[in-house]
Amino acid sequence: MRHLIDTTDISVAEVDRIINTALDIIENREKYSSVCKGKKLATLFYEPSTRTRLSFTSAMMELGGNVLGFSDAASSSVTKGETVADTVRVIGCFADIIAMRHSKEGAPLVASHYADVPIINAGDGSHAHPTQTLTDLLTIRREKGRLDNLTIGFCGDLKFGRTVHSLIKAMSRYENINVVLIAPEELRLPSYIRREVCDKNNVPTREVSTMEEVLPELDILYMTRVQKERFLDEEEFERLKDSFILNPERMQLAKKDMIVLHPLPRVNEITRAVDNDPRAAYFRQVENGKFVRMALIYTLLQWAQESPAEGLTPRLGDELVRNDWRCSNRQCVSATEDVDHLFHQTEDGYRCAYCEARVKNN
Repeated sequence: MRHLIDTTDISVAEVDRIINTALDIIENREKYSSVCKGKKLATLFYEPSTRTRLSFTSAMMELGGNVLGFSDAASSSVTKGETVADTVRVIGCFADIIAMRHSKEGAPLVASHYADVPIINAGDGSHAHPTQTLTDLLTIRREKGRLDNLTIGFCGDLKFGRTVHSLIKAMSRYENINVVLIAPEELRLPSYIRREVCDKNNVPTREVSTMEEVLPELDILYMTRVQKERFLDEEEFERLKDSFILNPERMQLAKKDMIVLHPLPRVNEITRAVDNDPRAAYFRQVENGKFVRMALIYTLLQWAQESPAEGLTPRLGDELVRNDWRCSNRQCVSATEDVDHLFHQTEDGYRCAYCEARVKNN
């Protein structure tokens, strides 16, 4: 059974297949209008979402399928103490595919170990957001005509921004990609991502403190908001929230064909005056999200028919180590649910399979 928990769960060839399917959907909407007739998508959203949840709903409806689920954990059996594992086992009796958003990092991975239907990670804490990454890739492909030979700047919250982490992983697999990291010191990209993704894939990466010094060389500027909900200290949030704001004056420094992306929602990191600039692609990016999710749902259901679920659950990868170590990350699903303690070995030791936190004193 194929799931999408992280962007790297699918090969570059499979990513290209999904993107090409999305492009075909854009050109031939009627051709796909009933390909999921009789199929049901369950949207299990344990934390708030507007764009992603409605994008999945719209995608399934345009494929001719139906949608069920919940948009608030308070309206589900989680309030009674039901685990993620039990929830997906139950929902799998009613639906053919599940899209899950959860505040705990690694929750969709837990779901994939127990589900007999495909699981799509629609965002887990600050860990990963692979369908947003597919959205970004489709947008770049449509706007720039390619996914290689690009210089991309990531600006804002690079520490907690799951969209940034996922897109860097995805872009690192293409040729001649240059990454520029624009962030305050407190919100810099986690060192393990830079080391294990960029360095390992020979992606040139550098950190700068202002947009002005790099805007003239960027093909893509990926803006992110400083997420208040990811801060434990509200004073720190107030101090940093206005650190980097894109406005028309700064846009004058950029290439004529640079594009601006943003996973949304924005607060004030892009002024409204930028919206009318033809290089502002973030609202086109939203519509691309619907098309790529249509392609993903269609593809995963096809793969499920070709390779139905089999064997015992949970199905564990051979590369994972199961033992009694404890993950120290309070946002990890293993901190609140009864799950197998799973780890994988990296160059700097072992990391939690659910949230990628490094295990200390193992």
